Amino acid sequence: MITAISLIIILASILLVFVVYVQNPKGGGLSTDFGAAHQLGGVQKTNDFIDKATWSLAGVVAVLSIFLTLQMKTPEAVAPEEPDATEQPQEGQQQPQPANTPQ
Repeated sequence: MITAISLIIILASILLVFVVYVQNPKGGGLSTDFGAAHQLGGVQKTNDFIDKATWSLAGVVAVLSIFLTLQMKTPEAVAPEEPDATEQPQEGQQQPQPANTPQ
């Protein structure tokens, strides 16, 4: 599952780079190559699509990155429990000596 999410993040990141390169902050870019605004799929619709694609891909990368980080978080180490003094030692084991009594 971690591998699949990592691949989706990588793919979304590559697509995001291409979508950002297509944009031009001054209104030019790829959207001006589609013709006049009165045509179906004109400049305004193309700009809306590119804007939505940019935010969607950025959101996918952010959410999946957080999810992947939570999935990969290592659990905290738990200290091993010491045996109770009331338990009987098994065969071959010595009885633990209390720390405050002389031997």
